[in-house]
Amino acid sequence: EAHLVESGGGSVQAGGSLKLSCTASGFTFGGSPMGWYRQAPGNECDLVSSITADGRTFYSDFVKGRFAISQNNSKTAIYLQMNSLEPEDTAVYYCATVPSAHACMGWGTQVTVSA
Repeated sequence: EAHLVESGGGSVQAGGSLKLSCTASGFTFGGSPMGWYRQAPGNECDLVSSITADGRTFYSDFVKGRFAISQNNSKTAIYLQMNSLEPEDTAVYYCATVPSAHACMGWGTQVTVSA
């Protein structure tokens, strides 16, 4: 069964760093753009960052300059290096194709940033 598994979340203080990983099981991303989304309680599911098969990246304004997305050569994993974390970054982070109507419906990985 094909699925994506997110990991790497945790609790850090403001200014800290975390690196999230998303691993594909049973399939490869192929030519599909992949992205990281996040959802905080009461908020919508937002696209944080994305990467195309040829490495072009996109960052939302609220993470630009602080986060970096990457992928492995076999197109079976994407990563999100998160630096200078802020309390507003607290959310459950998910990976999914871009676009996706179900991006924030998996298990995700919790990121909690304390002031």
